[in-house]
Amino acid sequence: MKSVLIIGMGAFGQHLALKLIDLKNEVMIVDKDEEVITEMSPLVTDAEIGDCTKEEVLKSIGVSNFDICFVTIGDNFQSSLEITSLLKDLGAKYVISKASRDIQAKFLLKNGADEIVYPDKDMAEKLAIRCSVKNVLDYFEISDDYSIYELPIMQSWVGKTIGEINVRKKYNINILIIKNDNDIITLPSIDYYFKTNDIIIVLGTSNNIMKFSSNT
Repeated sequence: MKSVLIIGMGAFGQHLALKLIDLKNEVMIVDKDEEVITEMSPLVTDAEIGDCTKEEVLKSIGVSNFDICFVTIGDNFQSSLEITSLLKDLGAKYVISKASRDIQAKFLLKNGADEIVYPDKDMAEKLAIRCSVKNVLDYFEISDDYSIYELPIMQSWVGKTIGEINVRKKYNINILIIKNDNDIITLPSIDYYFKTNDIIIVLGTSNNIMKFSSNT
């Protein structure tokens, strides 16, 4: 469990707060909008109405006590930049700031952000991959070369083992997890027999995944 501060309760900030709470973290939210704070306050650990571009507001919150501070303001980059800088000046341990463009990310990193998130860009890229690669159910990039994909198996695999098919050598992909309804098998052995409706979560390059998925 981590202690998290989220500044800015737009759509992204709200979804982030709710998911972090769902994952059993302690979450404090801050926004100038009294209405959104009133609506969100019963759902989070703590909530405060305030303008975080003012140093005294951040001081009163005690930003150094949080494991992570998120700056998720989407409509005012100047405010986001000021808050990011103030957080670091006041001893914030780790600051993650939202950006919509590379030039914003550059300035945020120079002014105290430890990490940048691009919600719109990341979602667009993820959607593009899903639409371009046949049968991809979900996708997560872990480096420039490798990603994790969720895919249905080939129907010709049903009743055969991983070893018989020789998945790794034939398709250059590594099976990390197999899902079937509520059953989840992590790092399955080569003796696993594929079943109808099995879903695989695999590690591989985009090129290898595209070659594999074109056959599913």
